[in-house]
Amino acid sequence: MGKNVVEKIDDKVKINTMLVSVSDKTGLETFIPGMIEANPDLLILSTGGTYAKLKEILGEKAGTCLRQVSDYTGQPETQGGLVKTLDFKIYLGLLTETYNDAHQDDLKRTSALAIDMVVVNLYPFSQTIARDGVTVENARGNIDIGGPTMIRASAKNFIRVASVVDPGSYGDILEKVSAQDGALSLEDRFELSKKAFEHTAVYDRTISDYLGARSLAQVQSCYSTGE
Repeated sequence: MGKNVVEKIDDKVKINTMLVSVSDKTGLETFIPGMIEANPDLLILSTGGTYAKLKEILGEKAGTCLRQVSDYTGQPETQGGLVKTLDFKIYLGLLTETYNDAHQDDLKRTSALAIDMVVVNLYPFSQTIARDGVTVENARGNIDIGGPTMIRASAKNFIRVASVVDPGSYGDILEKVSAQDGALSLEDRFELSKKAFEHTAVYDRTISDYLGARSLAQVQSCYSTGE
């Protein structure tokens, strides 16, 4: 077998490290404290406005369980949040496999953490294009890059990682981690993976349909171009 073929996994994976970066912050006030109650040693990595919201929710507890992604990676967020999570340490943490020695060596070499859960929902592209008078530039600015990449990486690695894209899933997840000592099962992670890939498929199709229905003239109307 090749070194990238997985032959052994764990059914139950305890959520020790999670990354939270959401546009829709609905339900975080219940979900995040519930996850910490299920595992008091949980570390949460977060970005931008989500970090600020979690800090508000957690209060004094934030100092022990919440960390900014930029502090973790050593790379500050770029202007306007253009690049926040596209970093080697993040994707190493999402894609590594427990029983792959080379992967584990890479984690040690980079002082990276295995990330067990990603909680991500995407820039509101469909809501943006539904507004009256929206321009191609308005739409373009709401095409999420880091979010779908994290969702796809975590969903691909469902053998270890939980990919959470829907605030409507929070209650069910809390029930399961509370009953399973802070862990999710392979069945749980697989079901979340299927939901995650459906989420990104719909998102990409919406973008493709929107751009496909536009002419070059409509695009050019938004911009001045040089020679």
